[in-house]
Amino acid sequence: MAAKSGHELRAYDDALDFLAGRRDADRRLQVLAERFPLCAADPSLKQLLKVPLYAYQAEGALFAVGAGRALIGDEMGLGKTIQAIAAAEILARHFSVSKVLVICPTSLKYQWQSEIMRFSGRESRVIAGGRAQRQQDYARDDFCKITNYEKLQPDLDLIAAWEPELVIVDEAQRVKNWNTLAARALKRIDSPYAVVLTGTPLENKLEELISIVQFVDQYRLGPTWRLLHEHQLKDDSGRVTGYTSLEKIGQTLAPIMIRRRKSEVLKQLPARADQILLVPMTELQMTYHQENAEIVTRIVQRWRKMKFLSDMDQRRLTCALQNMRMSCNSTYLLDQESDHGVKADELAALFDDLFEQAEAKAVVFSQWTRTHDIVIRRLEKRGIGYVSFHGGVPSEKRPALVERFRDDPDCRVFLSTDAGATGLNLQHASTLVNMDLPWNPALLEQRIARIHRMGQKRPVRIVNFVSKGTIEEGMLSVLSFKRSLSAGILDGAAGEIALGGSRLNRFMKEVENVTGRMGEGESMTPVEEAAGGSTLNEAPATPVEPQDMPVAAGDEAAIPDPAARQVPEHAPPPAPPNPADPWQALAQLGTQLVAALGSAGNPAGPAHPWVERDPDSGAASLKLPLPAPETAGQIAEVLAMLAHTLRGGR
Repeated sequence: MAAKSGHELRAYDDALDFLAGRRDADRRLQVLAERFPLCAADPSLKQLLKVPLYAYQAEGALFAVGAGRALIGDEMGLGKTIQAIAAAEILARHFSVSKVLVICPTSLKYQWQSEIMRFSGRESRVIAGGRAQRQQDYARDDFCKITNYEKLQPDLDLIAAWEPELVIVDEAQRVKNWNTLAARALKRIDSPYAVVLTGTPLENKLEELISIVQFVDQYRLGPTWRLLHEHQLKDDSGRVTGYTSLEKIGQTLAPIMIRRRKSEVLKQLPARADQILLVPMTELQMTYHQENAEIVTRIVQRWRKMKFLSDMDQRRLTCALQNMRMSCNSTYLLDQESDHGVKADELAALFDDLFEQAEAKAVVFSQWTRTHDIVIRRLEKRGIGYVSFHGGVPSEKRPALVERFRDDPDCRVFLSTDAGATGLNLQHASTLVNMDLPWNPALLEQRIARIHRMGQKRPVRIVNFVSKGTIEEGMLSVLSFKRSLSAGILDGAAGEIALGGSRLNRFMKEVENVTGRMGEGESMTPVEEAAGGSTLNEAPATPVEPQDMPVAAGDEAAIPDPAARQVPEHAPPPAPPNPADPWQALAQLGTQLVAALGSAGNPAGPAHPWVERDPDSGAASLKLPLPAPETAGQIAEVLAMLAHTLRGGR
C-alpha cells in the first residue's frame, strides 16, 4: 500500500527481520495449536521425553517455542534444564531443528550431556581439548554440541560455520556484563531460536538484566539510556539512589520471559524447613576473630572520617572480613595446624542422629575446602562415606562424584564448595547444611536448590550454622538489597527501592551494619572445648520461609570472591602471650616486629596490621600496639636485664 501511494519506501534490515520474525512466530503458534490443542495439558506432551513433564514445565517449553527466543527465569530448583530440552525436542520434531548448541559453565558441560541423554535419549558432544580437536568436533554431524563460555571467543568462526539453529544458554547471569569477552562473543552468535536459562536474571543492578535480555531480543527494552532515565532515581549530584516503576519492565518483558516461583507450584514441591543453629566460639577462634575485627573497625573509622579508602585499605578490609568469616569455622582455616572450633563437631553429632535412618543422605556446603578437611576427619573417624566436590576437581570427573553419591548406599555425605552451587541435581538428599553463609542471598538459594527441587519426594531440612557474637550473626540482621531489587522487577513486589549512595558507600555501610550487629558472644573455655562443646542454641524453632530469612548482600564488585583464594593476605596474629612468661611475650613481640618491618620494606607484599601507608606518598609508618600494663612492665624488666648483661654487668 505504501508503494502505491507514490512515495519512496525504504525498508532496512532490522525492519525486514522484525517482519520476518512476526510471520515465523504466527506460523509457530499455528503449528503448536494444531499439534497440542490442549496446550500444557495435552497428553502428547507426556510422551515427549522419557520422563513426564509437570504442567508448568510443559507450559514453559511451549512458551519458549512460541516466542522463538525466550528467557526462562524460573526460581532455582523448578527444572529449567528439562524445559529447555523439551523445547529443543519440540523444535526438532515439528520445526526441523537439527543443530543445537548448549552454552554453560565448564562445571556443567557433562551434567548437560548426561541429562540430554536421560531426558531425550539423544547423543550430544562435549566440546573440549585444543583448537585442532575442537575444530574436528564442530565439523562432525551432531544434533547437539555443548561448550563453555570461555571457548566462545576463540571458537566463533567454528560456531558460525556449524550454523546452530537453537542456542541454549545456561546460567546466563554469567554474561550479565557485556564488557566481558564471553558476553560479546555470545551476542555475535546468530541463530533463529534461543532459550536463555537463569534463576537469577537480576542480581545487583538494572543494567545486568538489560545485558541478558539483549541477547534474546535486542530491541525489547529499547535504548538503554532511555530505560535507565525512566527507571533510575538520582540525587542532586547525579548519583543513582534507587529504581522506580519496576513493574513496567516486567510487563514489557512478558512476551519473551516466563518466570514461576516455587510458591506458585508449591503443591508439586515438598515442604522445606530452615533452621539457624547458633554455635559458640572457642577462645582461640574469638582471638583471631577479634584481631581482624579491630582491623575492620580502624578502616571503617578512617572511611567514615575521610570518605575515601586507598587500594591497600580495601585489600586489607576484604582480607580481614574473610579472616573473620574463616575463623568462625575453625582456626585450621587460618593457621592450617590447630583445629579449634565447634561447627565440625556439631555437624558430626547431627550426622550421628540423621544416619540412623538407613537411606538418609546430606549435602554440606562451605566456601572453603579447608572446611572439608576438618569435616572429613570426623566422617572417617565414624566410617561415613563421602565425596568432596570443589573447583579443583576436573569437569570430566565431576559426574562420577554425583553418581556415586546418588547410587552408592554407603556414600552418605556430599561435601561441596560453591563450585557445586549451580546445575547439580542432588535431590536424593533431604538435608542440606551450610557451614557458612555466603554474602549473596542468591547464592544461598542456589545452594538450597540443589536438593529442594522437582524430583524431591521428602521434606527438606536446611541447617545454617552461625557462630554466636560474630560477623556471621551480623550477616543475619542485614536486609538484602539484591533480593528486593530482583523482586521489584521479576516478582511484582514493591516498585521502588532505595540504594543509598555509591557502591563503595553502600558496601561500607553494610560492613558497619554487619559488624555492628554481631551481638555479644561468649567463647568456650578450654574445658568446654575439650568436652565437645555441645551447647547449641537453636533459633528459630519454627520453619522459616526462604524469602523471609535475611542474609547480607555484599557488593560482589567490591568484595572479591573469597573462595578464589583461601590463604589470607597476611597470617593472623598469634594468640596473646602468657603474661606470666615475659620471655614468651618478648619473643612474640619480636616476631611481630620482624614481620612488620618486612612488610614495610616490601610495598608489593602482603599487608601487616601494624604498617600503614600514606595513600598519596606511599610512605610507610609503623604503629606498635601497647601490651597490657603488666606485660609491658615485665618486657621492660627483661630488656633491662639484657642491657645490663651486654654492659658486662657493670
